[in-house]
Amino acid sequence: MILKNRLDIILTERGLFASREKARASIMAGLVYVDGQRIDKAGTAVDTEAQIQIKENLCPYVSRGGLKLEKALNYFSFHLDGAVCADIGASTGGFTDCMLQKGASKVFAIDVGYGQLDWKLRNDPRVVNMEKTNVRYLDIDTVGRERLDFISIDVSFISLKLVFPVAAQLLSDTGSLVCLVKPQFEAGRQQVGKKGIVRDRAVHKEVLEKVIGYGAENGLFAHGFTYSPVRGAKGNIEYLLYLKKTSPEDPLPEIASVVEESHRKLEGNE
Repeated sequence: MILKNRLDIILTERGLFASREKARASIMAGLVYVDGQRIDKAGTAVDTEAQIQIKENLCPYVSRGGLKLEKALNYFSFHLDGAVCADIGASTGGFTDCMLQKGASKVFAIDVGYGQLDWKLRNDPRVVNMEKTNVRYLDIDTVGRERLDFISIDVSFISLKLVFPVAAQLLSDTGSLVCLVKPQFEAGRQQVGKKGIVRDRAVHKEVLEKVIGYGAENGLFAHGFTYSPVRGAKGNIEYLLYLKKTSPEDPLPEIASVVEESHRKLEGNE
């Protein structure tokens, strides 16, 4: 009798990855081959005795989330040398790792979860591990009374509308903020399709308009946006929004055109 199990579980049990999240990230990146066949869905049931090959992981960060922030930093021409930052929704720490590699002097890694932050980052003296922390109840005292040069936000199961008031309090007057806009957590329940995926371009456009409005209500003004280079865990297209406390000098790109480009570039890459 052939015994089968989820591919991400098998990879973790064999010690090929330190966590199931890392295993899933590599599977979704197309780096895992089972008996010579590429498998890109973490839940695929495979023979527990199958031959498994891992292609070289070209991601330079502890998780593929770092690639999302890397695009934002490059696209919006950010420089983090010496910056004091916060990673809201840190999870494994892909964004945190990216900030450090780009020169940040300190990163507050904030997450409501526990035990997720990569071991390398836990032991980095530049990282303040703030796990089991609900961002909605943070204030300036929590980060040592120093307002922040840069904030990233990557949260799930909560709208950015509830996070922006805190982020605005923590951000310095000249600081910058990048948030990951996830349509599945901003759209109405009736607009979210099967398996939590939002495919409707009109809904994506509506979500971006709403989130930009949420920012403005809290004194955070949109200076640009683009799409994330990789999809979310369930396959959703996501967006990177750049905000500051000052009004933008240049007009924003047309939302509809960015949404169309995101679907054109990322469709078929689920």
